[in-house]
Amino acid sequence: MKKILFAASECVPFIKTGGLADVCGALPKEFDKKYWDVRVVIPNYSCIPKKYRDKFAYVAHFYMNAGPYIQNKYVGILKYELDGITYYFIDNQEYFTCAVPYGDIRYDIEKFVFFDKAVLSMLPHIDFHPDIIHCHDWETGLVPVYLKNEFAADPFFWGIKSIVTIHNLRFQGVWDIKTMKALTGFSADLFTPDKLEFNKDANMLKGGLVYADYITTVSDTYANEIQTPYYGEGLNGLLSARHFDMQGIVNGIDYKVYDPETDSKIYTNYSKSDFRKKKSQNKTKLQEELGLAVDKKRYMIGLISRLTDQKGLDLINYAMEGLVDEFTQFVVIGTGDPKYENMFRHYAWKYPDRVSANICYSDDLAHKLYAAADAFLMPSAFEPCGLTQLISFRYGTVPIVRETGGLKDTVAPYNEYENTGDGFSFTNYNADDMLNVVNYSKHIFYDRKRYWNQIVDRGMEKDFSWNSSKYRYEGLYNYLIGE
Repeated sequence: MKKILFAASECVPFIKTGGLADVCGALPKEFDKKYWDVRVVIPNYSCIPKKYRDKFAYVAHFYMNAGPYIQNKYVGILKYELDGITYYFIDNQEYFTCAVPYGDIRYDIEKFVFFDKAVLSMLPHIDFHPDIIHCHDWETGLVPVYLKNEFAADPFFWGIKSIVTIHNLRFQGVWDIKTMKALTGFSADLFTPDKLEFNKDANMLKGGLVYADYITTVSDTYANEIQTPYYGEGLNGLLSARHFDMQGIVNGIDYKVYDPETDSKIYTNYSKSDFRKKKSQNKTKLQEELGLAVDKKRYMIGLISRLTDQKGLDLINYAMEGLVDEFTQFVVIGTGDPKYENMFRHYAWKYPDRVSANICYSDDLAHKLYAAADAFLMPSAFEPCGLTQLISFRYGTVPIVRETGGLKDTVAPYNEYENTGDGFSFTNYNADDMLNVVNYSKHIFYDRKRYWNQIVDRGMEKDFSWNSSKYRYEGLYNYLIGE
């Protein structure tokens, strides 16, 4: 039996702020339980819903020191089984009492230093010796550092390998070296440019990338992009140096949760065989619910996103008047930077029958929009993987994307001469290019309906379930375990 431990800061269904939680919730369930024992550990946040927290079982507790700033801290271990997977929760009220999992970065860094050391310290108490600890993003970056340094002398930890998966390189956990020494208890020789030092500060993700046995990221193109200065966020040199120990594996989506044939959250169920008749019923019902002009012939563009610069919203701001002509509707769901929240509110006020700004995150409304929209717009500046376009395919909604990261790897641009492709794309980060490709997609939608429906057919045939990605993870795990 091969043993894997996922260490992460969030995991569906307990706590979620982004795609990382979806990965940690869905991927462990995919492995064949005859051969794989995959478990997950996350912090025991007070904001995990009560219906789960009430069922967590106490396993053990102990007291732990890290650096001078983290002395004699209580570490509780709780356990819960769901869908055949064992989840552990690191309990400490001082660190994990919160309304949301992240807040003040200095405080976040301290609590994740504590969490990383606690993850390793917990293993003898639960009598679990993983072959591999699979760490996700900067919050777990110090697990490989502790493993190869402070814990290296303890025979219990011999033979444990580590993988770091980069979900988004922009966030790295950077703070000054003096504080970081006092939090971690690491010796001065770890804070050098070839280890944790980064622009005279200390960088948790960098530590993980230096000490991990292997690095993955969430698409092939992103794995190549982050070795260049433009996308590398200051770590491109290190990532280039490690490129033989790195690969991109595209995320999957949960095909049970996102299935237009059985989805109870949408108005009318449909499938690949009858979307031509039934999909538009979702559009007219959503138009009614959101107070837009009710007309199944309108071209509806959806956007579900964190409202941040990364997502290309400045391009939308520049081109919005051109995007929402009298034949087009634009529906947004998301929260984020106030300037973008207010931009969408402004256009919804100016064009109430064409633009709907839902400045919130509602899973129910998201499902309705996936089913209702004709196209989904993702003009990202960078996109490690992107899940929205994968879900769009599933619902027969055509993605319009910028060719970067996972968007480039998963969306094949429409070619009208060969009648191939399953979406539309543009290359340069430029609002006019984006508007041109949106207008081209409208032309196909209105004037070449038969071809449009064939684009939808091809998208709905694609398989982005976890089933395909899991084999690449299995191969990687076997390679590291030496089988």
